[in-house]
Amino acid sequence: MKAATVPIQRPGDARLLVVDAAGRLVEHPRARLTELLVPGDLVVANDAATLPASLAGRHVASGAAIELRLAGRASLDADHGAQRFSAVVFGAGDFRTRTEDRPAPPPIAPGDRLELGPLRAEVLRTLGHPRLVEVRFAGEADAVIAGIARHGRPVQYAHLATPLALWDVWTRIAGPPVAFEPPSAGFVLDWQLLDAFRRRGIGFATLTHAAGLSSTGDPALDARLPFDEPYRLPESTAAAIAAASTHAGRIVALGTTVARALEHGAAQPGGLKSGIGTATNRLGRGSGLRVVDVLVSGTHEPGSSHHELLRAFVSETTLARIDAALERGGYRTHEFGDSVWVERERAQPRRNLNTATLASRLGQVRTALPA
Repeated sequence: MKAATVPIQRPGDARLLVVDAAGRLVEHPRARLTELLVPGDLVVANDAATLPASLAGRHVASGAAIELRLAGRASLDADHGAQRFSAVVFGAGDFRTRTEDRPAPPPIAPGDRLELGPLRAEVLRTLGHPRLVEVRFAGEADAVIAGIARHGRPVQYAHLATPLALWDVWTRIAGPPVAFEPPSAGFVLDWQLLDAFRRRGIGFATLTHAAGLSSTGDPALDARLPFDEPYRLPESTAAAIAAASTHAGRIVALGTTVARALEHGAAQPGGLKSGIGTATNRLGRGSGLRVVDVLVSGTHEPGSSHHELLRAFVSETTLARIDAALERGGYRTHEFGDSVWVERERAQPRRNLNTATLASRLGQVRTALPA
């Protein structure tokens, strides 16, 4: 695979690797995603807008330059969740240096003060690692969010040479500004596609999930990803999921954050219900999926938490074949790259398309991949 280096959300040549419930692989133009769905299916997307969560500033006690990357919040409550954040601290520099090559910050201790443009913050505690801290911003919640909006920049990595604008990291359905990196699977959406869903009897619903960082540059911290992430499941979305499941429609999670939130909610006493929660689960090998039938996601490199999540859907053998196909085909990875459609493997798939049916529906299959 190769990194996508241009922040174009839906290039005309974007590809989609389709993996059906029998583990068969077919390449498909991503713009024709609708053709993989059937009436009664329900697509669920994350409507979180992305904060400019990278804050440059200085550590007051040492005078050293730092970058603070907001990484999480305890709640989606507007009054109580917008002043205290978990964050990863870097030393001097910016996204032009690879994350894993960034220098460490000065020693950070509880009580330390941080100056971040117009914002002032206090370190409340470290969170099991010297670079992962909880901070509290001074001021009212609205003023804190306004300061982040004025001073912050989108979290960015070195594979993108041009600084990102905030609109580069917002999906078409972006709503509450609570994500720290974009829920990038949602980049496949545009109004034409949503209209095609409606015309074909395919359901569409949203939830709000505070998507966190995808990388910290530190192996010990990366091993803890994803961090705990709060979410809100609207009553209408919970009802739509129940209705689709009752009528054998597939639940299609548009992104790993959606899959994580839905499966966390379904694992709680009483099952999936509307309301707020905090996803503390880590989906992977051995996870029992209760809700999600299909995952649409970006392409991810082995070793990342997003890649590990795929083990909840497919066997080790199938995952190895997926990795080989993505590598062989030169698929673009990272947030502006190509995508995968992965059906969870079942002995008897429910309303899933086999390869022959898929080829017929598409009219043409660009590349048939080895079974």
